[in-house]
Amino acid sequence: METLYILLNCDLGSEADIINELTKIPEVKEVRGTYGIYDVFVKLHADSSAALENIITHKIRRISKIRSTVTLTPILSQGGR
Repeated sequence: METLYILLNCDLGSEADIINELTKIPEVKEVRGTYGIYDVFVKLHADSSAALENIITHKIRRISKIRSTVTLTPILSQGGR
């Protein structure tokens, strides 16, 4: 199982609609509005990195009113939980 985190910037006032759309994607395991530079935090799980790339490119980035995305790949060798 592969995991990625995505930080989103959205049009002002569109966060709730975008969060609602993201919850419809089965691979989205967590989505939250955030304060600060980014508007929305997304945690994704999929069977492969290719599947995650497909979800980001063809589902998430095509949601209306998303301005930009930053994808974070965890460094598994550094531990954590």
